Amino acid sequence: MCHFYIVYSPTLDKYYTGYTCDNLLERLRKHNSNHKGFTGKANDWEIVYQESFYSKTEAYARERQIKSWKSRKRIEALIQNKL
Repeated sequence: MCHFYIVYSPTLDKYYTGYTCDNLLERLRKHNSNHKGFTGKANDWEIVYQESFYSKTEAYARERQIKSWKSRKRIEALIQNKL
C-alpha cells in the first residue's frame, strides 16, 4: 500500500502534502527529525489526513492533484471531510 498524506505543524501553522509507500508512521518520524528541507524547520508535524492507494502512481497523482489546488481553505475542507 502507498499513502497520500497531509501533515500539519502548529509551530509553523503550515500544511505539507506528500506520498509514501513506506510505513506512514516512519515517514512522519523522518519529517520530525532534524534535516534540511521544508519539514526540517519544525519537529511537531502531525498527520491530519491520509488516503491509501494500491500503487505509487495513484498516490503520487493524488498528491499532485491536491498541490495543484494551491488553496489552504480547500485543504482544510478536505481534512474536515467537507470535500
